[in-house]
Amino acid sequence: MKLILRDTYLNELSELINTPDIKIITGIRRSGKSTLLEALKELITASDPSANIIHINYNLTEFEELLEFHMLESYVEDKYSAEDNNYVLIDEIQMCEHFEKAVNSLHAKEKYDIYITGSNAFLQSSDLATLFVGRTYEVHILPFSFKEYVTYFPSENVNASLTKYITEGGMAGSYLYKDTDKKYRYINTEVLNALVIRDIVNKYKIRNEPLLHMLIDFMMDNIGSEISVRSITDSLAGGKTAADHKTIGKYIEYLCNAFAFYRVRRYDIKGKKYLRSEDKYYLSDHSFKYARLGTKNMDYGHVLENIVAMELIRRGYEIYVGVAGGKEVDFVAMKQGDRTYIQVSYDITEPKTFEREIAPLLKIADGYKKMIIARTYQPAYHHEGIKIIDAAEWLLGDS
Repeated sequence: MKLILRDTYLNELSELINTPDIKIITGIRRSGKSTLLEALKELITASDPSANIIHINYNLTEFEELLEFHMLESYVEDKYSAEDNNYVLIDEIQMCEHFEKAVNSLHAKEKYDIYITGSNAFLQSSDLATLFVGRTYEVHILPFSFKEYVTYFPSENVNASLTKYITEGGMAGSYLYKDTDKKYRYINTEVLNALVIRDIVNKYKIRNEPLLHMLIDFMMDNIGSEISVRSITDSLAGGKTAADHKTIGKYIEYLCNAFAFYRVRRYDIKGKKYLRSEDKYYLSDHSFKYARLGTKNMDYGHVLENIVAMELIRRGYEIYVGVAGGKEVDFVAMKQGDRTYIQVSYDITEPKTFEREIAPLLKIADGYKKMIIARTYQPAYHHEGIKIIDAAEWLLGDS
């Protein structure tokens, strides 16, 4: 398989070398956590002549004896070198029972620089402080961005590349298959089913697995639409499915904790407050929708919106759905006290569509940046102070 250097994540990890934190790489299955750990190993080897790297990969049978936490700690201690800088890299750590006891003990010895990856269901952001008594630093990775996609598949026609990315997505493992059906089969079987059955169902001991699958289908079919726990419950109940809002709420939380979906809350722009009504949910990778539900309804508009949402998260923004003057703004993107208002539309060539998309932005009176991201196929321009930028150009940019 062709490999590309994921500079953003690797640079973030490189800046953490020799800090006292336990570095934890999180992200959905098959998003590249193990490959990133291998790249880090190569970086340390090249940059530190005194490096003693203790690398454990639980995907390999040679480490089966270390599936008990005492054995794991003893193995690391046996590999320790007092004359060198000791780095501990552990991949798929959740396979070791009570792994947190071994990691906490090794960290307490203050002689190891520790990096770990694991299943998204067992290394959730909300659980890290509870699992590890020492300091932790989370490096959260996502599937391939469009910029990474065009690095993997170089092309002079970026708009044609974006059209392919919209259907193929960012799960790099699927790129090995030339046939579209085989790509989607890989995504559905190796990623989605593994995520749902092996991780979420097993961790939370879910009894009503069919309900979980129906919920996933519903949320995928409503990407970018405002939904609530109650509206989902009512919709599923209307289909003769036994469901209650408490169970649905828990299942949604599990899916978000496992990085399958990302919840985006609503924000009153004028009142500068968060709203407690319906939220929006976006997929960690838009290809999941096609792999699971098929391509009969491509829904390019919401898929492009999903791509923009994930790109904003990649770039370190907090994102919200904006409400201004009774109209909705797709995203309020906030970072370090700055903010940008963003509308996303697949096609704004029709005057009515353009007016509909720009109207909410024109109602916002503050001086923050405003833009429309669409497939314009032309250089960026401004309309009444609002930037109109082609989707491919924005995705290949940095801000």
